[in-house]
Amino acid sequence: MLFRGARRSGMSKLAMTLLVSALGLGCGLWLPVGAGLPVASAFDSKPKVAKKEAADGVKAAAEKAPADKPVVPVKLPEKVFSTGYSGSYTELINFINTQIRGGWQDNNIMPSEVADDGEWIRRVYLDIAGHIPDVEQYEKFVADKDKAKRAKLIDELLDDPGYVRNFTAIWTNLLIGRATPQRISRKGLQKFLRESFGKNRAWSEIVYDLLSAEGTMEENGATNFLMSHLNDGAVPATAISAKLFLGLQVQCTQCHNHPFNEWKQDAFWEFNSFFKQARKVEHQKYDEKTGRMVFDYAELVPQTFEGGVFYEKRSGLMQVAYPRFNGTEVDPGPETNRRLELAKIVIKGEKTYVADAMVNRMWGHFFGYGFTKPVDDMGPHNAPSNPALLDRMSLEFVKAGYDLKQLIRWICNSEAYNLTSRYGSKNQNDNPAAGESPLFSHLYVKSLSAEQLFDSLIVATNAHKSGRSSWEQAETQRQQWLQQFVLAFGTDENDEATTFDGTIPQALMMMNGKLIEDALSGSKGSLLNTVLTEKGKEMDKIKTLYIATLSRTPSRKEVTAAQKVLGGAKSPFEAYQDLYWALLNSNEFIFNH
Repeated sequence: MLFRGARRSGMSKLAMTLLVSALGLGCGLWLPVGAGLPVASAFDSKPKVAKKEAADGVKAAAEKAPADKPVVPVKLPEKVFSTGYSGSYTELINFINTQIRGGWQDNNIMPSEVADDGEWIRRVYLDIAGHIPDVEQYEKFVADKDKAKRAKLIDELLDDPGYVRNFTAIWTNLLIGRATPQRISRKGLQKFLRESFGKNRAWSEIVYDLLSAEGTMEENGATNFLMSHLNDGAVPATAISAKLFLGLQVQCTQCHNHPFNEWKQDAFWEFNSFFKQARKVEHQKYDEKTGRMVFDYAELVPQTFEGGVFYEKRSGLMQVAYPRFNGTEVDPGPETNRRLELAKIVIKGEKTYVADAMVNRMWGHFFGYGFTKPVDDMGPHNAPSNPALLDRMSLEFVKAGYDLKQLIRWICNSEAYNLTSRYGSKNQNDNPAAGESPLFSHLYVKSLSAEQLFDSLIVATNAHKSGRSSWEQAETQRQQWLQQFVLAFGTDENDEATTFDGTIPQALMMMNGKLIEDALSGSKGSLLNTVLTEKGKEMDKIKTLYIATLSRTPSRKEVTAAQKVLGGAKSPFEAYQDLYWALLNSNEFIFNH
């Protein structure tokens, strides 16, 4: 079962293993690659490192000084990397570069070299659009000689439907999880998010709507967020709102004062009191087929609530908390719309929790690590690794009207984002996976999310062009496919997790799953069918498969190994089928680097 593709072509397990080894690939089941490490083969004795140093001037970099002498900072190249963008926020991008470079100098490390076009385009497509580029997009970009092509592609992707779909999926999962709660409209929430990201609404407006929403689950999709978390006295709503919108983990403080967190137990219940006027109402309708009343729709409605919230301290004493946030008190009377007041408070000011939280989260989205670990646990107890940079970007984000596209442009046009994921001897200690603070001297390897892998498999097989499955038609299939990896915990915070992290279920799916079977079927319109039917040299066909899956051309060694394997196969179809299977099951395919 594990090697269905191999057996179909008459190849033994050993032969398939040799194929994967010869191509320099590694199956995710055999090699769980840690974040911060370069993508390497399962058969490599040690990770590969960059053959060249990061930039001119590296030879002049000082070696680590003896303990009794001060450390001499590395000498970085004078020229700051640029994607060629010359817009109004060049100064801010230069500030980002300067701040990150300061960390390199302070820690006596040299950054990796700039990623080549293939590595970079795959990364930026995955991060912004949520899927890998197809062959045509790759070849067009690599052939482009414009020095500003990276900045221009960032802008193109921000206007691409893939951007809207990707961030709609990300925030739907964050707001209500992958396993849709009962009697909640996932489509309604997706519609709200899709329209918000599509119109590039200010993030402050989106947060405002999610916190203050009223109405039915379909007509106002924003209501689905709070309706998913109003159980247990709105404790889940309190915890997840603080975590997602304010970057604060306060769930532990509902029962006791946290020894390190500045939020105390009273602050938790003061925040909780803002949600006490919200109530989920479920409406029913008569089903003529069954003769019974069945669920029709849910609605988020206001309910009368005044005064404070009573809670018990560890000492057993009862306390009362009134609506208050960040020093601002709200009238606890029945006429006050508490959620509306909260929505106004959290986005008011030149520097807000909302801005800090989103800047940190978006930085973490693109780099794999934010300025704090985790990204949603900010505060004095967990100081950011680069407070000056976080503060400046947060202030600029507010000045820009909470424009998410601008924030993404700042990050993706930075020097650090354009570096390769391969590290060298001068920055191998920059490994946050080992507990170190991230210095962003190279890109950290990230596992593809389940959504990214699903959509990338669709692109790699050419299904998005063949007419067999449009993006809209694939949504239902994608949700059904994702559910096999979701685990619901049923905790007070409505937590869930996925097994989509290199475990056996994921490995089996990649080896024998329906998507892989479809990819290897060779049906009309598929990439494999195109490779087999179009005229061309064997070398060109191998190259096409590599570009379609890994967004790069094969090395001479890989071509030679592939040709040997293809030459010993029973038929061209089975030969290319096995090569395609090996590429799709490689670490290089299932990781973002």
